[in-house]
Amino acid sequence: MSSIPKIVILGAGYGGILTAQRLQKELNYNEADVTLVNRHDYHYITTHLHMPAAGTDSIENTRISISKLIDEFKIDLVKSSVKEIRPQEKKVILVDGTLSYDYLIVALGGEPESFGIPGLDEYAMTIRSINSVRLIRKHIEYQFALYKNEKTPQERINFVVGGAGFSGIEFVAELADRIPELCKEYDVDPHLVNIYNCEAAPTALPGFAPELVEYAMDVLRRKGVTFKIGIAIKECTREGVLLATGEEIKAATVVWTGGIRGNHMIEAAGFETMRGRVKVDEQLRAPEYDNVFIIGDNSLVMNPEGRPYPPTAQIAMQQGVCTAQNVVSTIRNKPLKKFEFSNKGTVASLGKGEGIAVIGNKLLKGWSAAQLKKVVDMRYLLTIGGIPLMLKKGRFL
Repeated sequence: MSSIPKIVILGAGYGGILTAQRLQKELNYNEADVTLVNRHDYHYITTHLHMPAAGTDSIENTRISISKLIDEFKIDLVKSSVKEIRPQEKKVILVDGTLSYDYLIVALGGEPESFGIPGLDEYAMTIRSINSVRLIRKHIEYQFALYKNEKTPQERINFVVGGAGFSGIEFVAELADRIPELCKEYDVDPHLVNIYNCEAAPTALPGFAPELVEYAMDVLRRKGVTFKIGIAIKECTREGVLLATGEEIKAATVVWTGGIRGNHMIEAAGFETMRGRVKVDEQLRAPEYDNVFIIGDNSLVMNPEGRPYPPTAQIAMQQGVCTAQNVVSTIRNKPLKKFEFSNKGTVASLGKGEGIAVIGNKLLKGWSAAQLKKVVDMRYLLTIGGIPLMLKKGRFL
C-alpha cells in the first residue's frame, strides 16, 4: 500500500455523495487521497425524477452541482464514465484513463430490470436520469402536438406505465395531474386521454398496508388512471403493449418502472451477484475483498427476517455514512462498524396535495402525508447542502 492510501468512490448518487461528505469530515489532512468519479458534474435527486418526467416540475429543482456539495480541496472530482472494475488489480478503467485504489466504494446506481420482456428495451422509456426524464417530458408533449395533426390518432394520447411500485405510482400521479394542463394547451378533450397502470404482482405498492394501497388507488382512479393489477405485460411493441390476458393496449408512450437491478459492471468485474447485486458482509464489503465496499442499488443487505431490504434512498444514505466510517477505521486499524438499517418510514406522493405514509406504526394519508413528503425532501437537502441548499431547492409547506 502506498504511503497515503487512495480511496476511489464510483458514483455520486445518494450513497456516493454521503460517503464523500462523511470522508471529508472524518479524515485528517493528508490521511488519504479521495477521488469521486461521476458521469456528470451534478448530483440528481432520483426520488424527484418522476415530477420533471411528467412535466409538473422543472429539471433544475432535481439536480445540484457536485462542487457545491463537496470540498474540492479535500476530494478530487473526476467527470468520467466507468468502463470496467478490476478488483484483482485494484484498478478502475474509465473511458479516458485508469485509476488505481487502495479502497474502492462502488455506488454506481442500478439499471432498469426488464425481466426479459420482449420489446421493453427497444420501445419503453425509463425514468433513470436527467436525460431520460427530458426525453419522456418532450415525448409526451410531442404526442399531444401530433394528435391534432393526424387522422387516426387515439393511441397518441394513450399512456401505459408498467409497474405499480413506488416509482410507477408516483409517476402516474404526476402524469394524471399534468394531463388537464396539456389538454388545455393543445385543445384536446380530457375524456379522450387514457392512462393505464399495469402491474404483474397481485397488488400495487407492495410493502404498504392494504388500506393505504386502496386509498392511493382510489385517489388515482378519480384522477383518471385505469389499473390493470395482477396482469403482466407480455410484450412491448412499437404500437403499445400486449398483456398476458391477450388484451392489446395501443399507446405511443410506454414508460417502464417495473424494477431495478444492479449495475452490469459489478457482474462483469467477477463479483458474485443476484440480479446484478452483491450480498455484502455486515460491514458492507464485497465477499473476498476487504478493500471493496458496495452500497446502494448494487448491494444486497438482508433484514432480520432474512429477506433483502428494498433499495431505497434512505438505505443508500445510511450505507454511505457507515462505509465512510469503516474506511476511516480500516486506515486507522480500528474495529469496523456493523451496518444496521434504521427505517425512518416510507412516504409516497400521489400528486398535488395527496400522499400516503408509514411512520413506525402510524399510517398517514392525504394532505398530511403530502406535507411529510416535503419535510423528508427538505431534510435531505439540509443533510447534503445545509440551510442554503434547503432554501434554494426546498418546496416549502
